[in-house]
Amino acid sequence: MGKLLALLIIVCALASVWMFASGKWWFTPAISAHAPQLDAQFIRTAIVVAVAFVAAQLALAFAIFRYGRRGNQRACYSQGNAKLEWLWTIITAIVFIGLAITGQSVWLNLQLAEPDTNAVEIAVVGQQFQWNFHYPGADNKFGKTEPQFINDRALNFVGIDPTDANGKDDTQTTTLLIPVDRPIALSMRSKDVIHSLFVPALRIKQDAVPGLTVGVLFTAKQTGKYEIACAELCGSLHYNMKAYLLVLTQEEYDSLAVMPETKFKDRVSELFRQYN
Repeated sequence: MGKLLALLIIVCALASVWMFASGKWWFTPAISAHAPQLDAQFIRTAIVVAVAFVAAQLALAFAIFRYGRRGNQRACYSQGNAKLEWLWTIITAIVFIGLAITGQSVWLNLQLAEPDTNAVEIAVVGQQFQWNFHYPGADNKFGKTEPQFINDRALNFVGIDPTDANGKDDTQTTTLLIPVDRPIALSMRSKDVIHSLFVPALRIKQDAVPGLTVGVLFTAKQTGKYEIACAELCGSLHYNMKAYLLVLTQEEYDSLAVMPETKFKDRVSELFRQYN
């Protein structure tokens, strides 16, 4: 029985590694400029964890095989080896501290980078249970927003001040529309509880926290339609809080910016079908 259990442990360990190494169960294809850095860090971490996992399972299988009920040698107590313990402790510390340093470097490059002067600025407002995206319009100036002007029935989800001239041409949508190959600067906030903007194709997952404005920077490198989810449990209809990202050509995006509001939704519907 011990030999069979040892063999089963080895098979399960190798099968687990194969599930990742084969690439059959992997991330969705990435479309953002920063994705290769994040994927590379994930792969480095996965390799280290896989080596430790396989080594531990092989050691467990060996112990069961050799010292099991029908093994050829009985287990005995050992005082240990101080030099060996120091060696594997130092190696483990170097490996995991190295991973932490490289991971922090990737995170800092993404989270603390300064927005490009050419970046498209979009305000994101999360609410139960909907994502709202606020665009400044042709004048490239956001209208003033205040909580008292929020009116979901009037489709003023972000609270644009109706008396502010800068907000007259602003656009509010439930679809994130961006141009390809151009820096995007999101300014995220929440109206009620914590939400989390999760776009797997962009390798982005960022919380929207009430009372805070959180910035997100990225550049999409491929046109198409991609799903946006809320990755933070935010209430009874959390499962239904999803939206879509449409990455458009610069020409398509520019045409939307100057399009009358009466034609805007129809054009977005056309783009949905085009990129479906």
